[in-house]
Amino acid sequence: MTCPVCGGREVGKVGARQYYCHDCCVEFVVRRDRIQVYQVEDDGTLVAVAEVKALG
Repeated sequence: MTCPVCGGREVGKVGARQYYCHDCCVEFVVRRDRIQVYQVEDDGTLVAVAEVKALG
């Protein structure tokens, strides 16, 4: 799995269809045809920053 933001391969799974990129420090959720990208705030809350169409 690669990060949809930076293309990095340092991606870990944090939940069902939910991943975290250690390279650019974003969390993303993979749905059927969309990937929702979140910025992780200092207090741990997630702020939606982008939604992209999933490839494939």
